[in-house]
Amino acid sequence: MHLHSAPAGLVLNGAPATGRYAGQLDLGFDWRGLQPPHARSWLWRRLHHKRWLYLGLGDERVFIGLAVVDVGWTATAFAYLFDRQQARLRVDWSQDGLPGLQAHVADAPFAAGSVTRFRGPGARISLSRDSGQLMQVQLDTPQFQLDAQLDLSHLAPPLLAIGPIADGGVAHATLKTSALPLRGQARLRGAAGHEDLSLDQAWGALDASNGLLARHTAWRWASAHGPGLGFNLQQGYFGGQENALWLDGQLIPLGAAQFAFDAARPLQPWQVRTDDGLLDLQFQPEGARQDARHLGFAASNYVQPVGRFSGWVRASPDDPKREVHQLLGVTEDHRSMW
Repeated sequence: MHLHSAPAGLVLNGAPATGRYAGQLDLGFDWRGLQPPHARSWLWRRLHHKRWLYLGLGDERVFIGLAVVDVGWTATAFAYLFDRQQARLRVDWSQDGLPGLQAHVADAPFAAGSVTRFRGPGARISLSRDSGQLMQVQLDTPQFQLDAQLDLSHLAPPLLAIGPIADGGVAHATLKTSALPLRGQARLRGAAGHEDLSLDQAWGALDASNGLLARHTAWRWASAHGPGLGFNLQQGYFGGQENALWLDGQLIPLGAAQFAFDAARPLQPWQVRTDDGLLDLQFQPEGARQDARHLGFAASNYVQPVGRFSGWVRASPDDPKREVHQLLGVTEDHRSMW
């Protein structure tokens, strides 16, 4: 199945421009053109507009995840470093802040000149695209620093998915890349001094999401990327809109995803597959980041295991299966009331 090129904007004739596309938005994430029955009041949009930029990167030694998240009435940022050799989290940092003042998620996060940032007491995160083909990633927290450059000149067609949200939401959009080469360094800080880790052999993938979501939102997610092969799967609030496979630079839409795992024991193996017969993988967790918050009016339960995918994928039902062996990636089980 061939994906059409990305539309200029999220809204077409007053409605979400529903579909899966290859490429980026010219106008960025902008829902202001929505008309009834999709339009909502300013206050509703303020409380329900959620946006985030997530970067996952890793190599044989570490996996690093970081994000800036604006949920409308508050914002948060997090960063973690999972040591794959020691099978443990070495760093797990997060901090809340005020949208606009301490946190900003760019509406066109991959565009030249865009900046997504978070600044709080003793910490800052910045993901900024220069005028060329590099995205600068800088992080400084009490526990570790990160200074890296993602090379967008090697960008395979990104996936753009746009679609409606049921159960009280309006619409959502997401823009995801496959593997991007990077150069950089992480510095771990500790009582005994610091430890520098080169990231020049690592690969990174970006996830930019922006939607007018329901108060109760849940999903299961799987993402893994390497040279010539990557995939993104989601089961939950967005249906199968963002399910895709990158194979030898080709972007291939996938069918509905099925996740088989034990929610009470997320470090046990997971099985993920798609109904179209193009992907069947087992995920072996090495460890996980978890977070649970219950504030009465809001709540979040989140677990993101880091590990390895093995199995097979293929470009079409008639193509031979391509073996996947120990591909680094993550899964996620997430439920929010926001």
